[in-house]
Amino acid sequence: MTVLVGRRESFNAAHQLYDPDLSDDENRRLFGKCVNLHGHNYVLEVVVAGEVDHATGYVVDLKVLSNVIKTHVICDVDHHNLNTDVPWLKGLIPTSENLAQAIWDRLCPQVPAGVLRAVRIWETDKNWAEVSDQA
Repeated sequence: MTVLVGRRESFNAAHQLYDPDLSDDENRRLFGKCVNLHGHNYVLEVVVAGEVDHATGYVVDLKVLSNVIKTHVICDVDHHNLNTDVPWLKGLIPTSENLAQAIWDRLCPQVPAGVLRAVRIWETDKNWAEVSDQA
């Protein structure tokens, strides 16, 4: 039987929704007040799936998953400007959608094949984006 388990981490980061190929007016029309540099208290949820190991009772050791998330994502983004400070986000407009995809790409090689099921990033209490193997 496949069991889903998840880990939640948080980070604080600044970003600006701005496309350098567009005029300031067009950026303001597309992104509204988010065209200004501002910050969020992000919440990152990572879901993995698999069979429960009979010896440990785990699908994965969540301490190990937490370390992978912190090492490959959180340490790069926490208290940073997502537009300028994170090499693996270079060239992306740091929307929640793009963040979720980029984080998926960062984490996928770090966990056993087929284990990663979903990455959900909460930008606010009301707004989130998710990438999953089912999407």
